[in-house]
Amino acid sequence: MVVRYVAYIDEAGDEGFGKLAGAGPTAQSSWFAIGALLVTKEDDRHLPMWRDEIMDQFPKKKTRDLHFQLLKHEQRVQACLMLAQKPIGACLVASNKVTLLTHPKREIFKQKQYLYNYLTRYLLERLTAACRKKAALEHDDQAHLTVVFSRRRGTDYHVMREYLELMRDGRELMRPVRSINWSVLDPSDIAVENHSNKAGLQLADVFTSAVWNALEPNGYGFCEQRYGRILTPRLLKQMGQRLHCGLTLIPPFGKTPLNDEQEEFVEFVRRFKEEGRGPPAPGAHR
Repeated sequence: MVVRYVAYIDEAGDEGFGKLAGAGPTAQSSWFAIGALLVTKEDDRHLPMWRDEIMDQFPKKKTRDLHFQLLKHEQRVQACLMLAQKPIGACLVASNKVTLLTHPKREIFKQKQYLYNYLTRYLLERLTAACRKKAALEHDDQAHLTVVFSRRRGTDYHVMREYLELMRDGRELMRPVRSINWSVLDPSDIAVENHSNKAGLQLADVFTSAVWNALEPNGYGFCEQRYGRILTPRLLKQMGQRLHCGLTLIPPFGKTPLNDEQEEFVEFVRRFKEEGRGPPAPGAHR
């Protein structure tokens, strides 16, 4: 038997680092993140209902299209609280773009879509490992993952599929330490949909934007940890640890510069324990 999962992927921030935050009103974000909402195939059919339950909390909203950035603070908190109660797994990979300014390969990272593909690779490594582990532990079965990306302007998903096929076929010049589990994911099982067409993408937007806000300073230099803390129990984990699995920083924690608020949030994730926090999320490892 094959246990089937679906991951919905969205991003927060932007890829550019020529004019980072603090350089004026047109500055780029300091962090770029790609996040995923992971559910079983059985729960996938419940996502429109879960999205509608959240939207019902905002009766003045005229559409069923959920956008985190368009919500007020108190609405964001409510959306995170409701999402945290659902049987989901969640994973986010975030690049501290300030470190790219002095990176020896910064010219490579400036290439169109390179950083997006780079972070996607990290994300898929963690998602496929979680699915494989969950299926083996609970069902003694194989796992299969379908991935749905939120369509973004300027991204060539054909190029991404070719990049994944190159990795799958072992044609890289330098082999990575970790790898996507190709028994779980086939590059052909990648879809691209508009945000408004898929409730899963809208919920992935809530998760990704929520955790990104815990890392990205706002216009006054403050980070908003509350959203990310609420959703921390849903982060995937490995060997009991969510950091480096459900939340991955690049460069890693301890090597990437963080302000006090950012470090406080990452430490919260690192030290988080499951006791009294509800059932573990799909794909979570003990």
